[in-house]
Amino acid sequence: MPSKNIPITVFTGFLGAGKTSIILSLLPRLPKDYKVVLLKNEFGDVEVDSQLAKQSSLAAVSEILNGCMCCVLVGQMKNALLEIRGTTQSRFTVTAKPLASALTHPLTEKYRPDRIIIECSGSAFPATLAFQIRELERETANDLKLDAIVTVIDAENFSGYEDTSPTAKMQASYTDVILINKWEHISERQLDILIDHLNTLNDTTPKVKCQGRAGVDPALVFGLDSTLFQLEDRDASAVSAVVDVRHHDEVETVTLLKGYSTGDVKAAVPHEGCDLADHAHCSHSHADTPTQAQDASISTSTDAAPIAEEDLINALSSLSKETVWRVKGFVRLARGLHILNWAFGRYELTAFDDPMGEHRGSVKLTVMGERGEVKRAARRLAERIGAQVVA
Repeated sequence: MPSKNIPITVFTGFLGAGKTSIILSLLPRLPKDYKVVLLKNEFGDVEVDSQLAKQSSLAAVSEILNGCMCCVLVGQMKNALLEIRGTTQSRFTVTAKPLASALTHPLTEKYRPDRIIIECSGSAFPATLAFQIRELERETANDLKLDAIVTVIDAENFSGYEDTSPTAKMQASYTDVILINKWEHISERQLDILIDHLNTLNDTTPKVKCQGRAGVDPALVFGLDSTLFQLEDRDASAVSAVVDVRHHDEVETVTLLKGYSTGDVKAAVPHEGCDLADHAHCSHSHADTPTQAQDASISTSTDAAPIAEEDLINALSSLSKETVWRVKGFVRLARGLHILNWAFGRYELTAFDDPMGEHRGSVKLTVMGERGEVKRAARRLAERIGAQVVA
């Protein structure tokens, strides 16, 4: 599906909704010579989703950890997208597939993808990001073009996290298409109620059910030619009000380590791109940034022995999805190193080869959840698996 310009698709959705899985499910359905670059905004300090993405057929993956896509990255967005486009000298280093080759290289002038996918963190409302892309449309004579904003909804848990997250409501309200994920875990009646509720938030946007691990047909999310967030609307009172109030301190993150040092945790991205007077608009925590890793590299433990899988599963089953929304990271089990993805009571363990030998400890996890509550839950989780809370 060639394009004269480079379309940009922005994926948004709350923590654990399944954005990365849906993006990766799109790739096998694209022509083999179709080049896609993923620009990811990971929430927390552990680059889990990007490691999974780098094992896919993506042409390249670039990641920004522990920064807000809608305020931190927006200040760098022009350079980032122009570098991916191949018109300026690259500052980003990306990992080329296959991961086993362990090749890293800067994007060059000759590199030009067929599409750029931006995956926002679960806490981001992408209005400012979208306006930045609109400015690039004008500056590049539409060579870079916003194609669509796609919102992924977790059908099983949306009604729960929507109650405490104004951002989740806004993500569903300002989008070109809503992808309803994990609907197979609820009854038809519950699905009808969810769709009715989504229609009260946004009755004009198509709602598409994802087909499990098969995701969705690329034709449903690519080539939409979005009309959202036009530059002439930026100063309109309705949009300005949304941008000003879009974030609350909803999400707090905690890091658990065992067999690692705090120096192994990547530091937060500073707020150099934020153009607001304060950072109260950010819906994730900045209270712990810069992280402790910047002050000292403190060894949490020299114990890199595998943790018992039964202990891990029991510990995860004790978490309340009312206060803990996602746990992701690396765990070493008796059967090898694995990537752990836990979201709202469901978990997945994916074997990870670690060809670069970067993970020699046994636990490196980011726990995300309700501000003021998640730290207590993280401490209990750490005690159950023999890890320490370091951030």
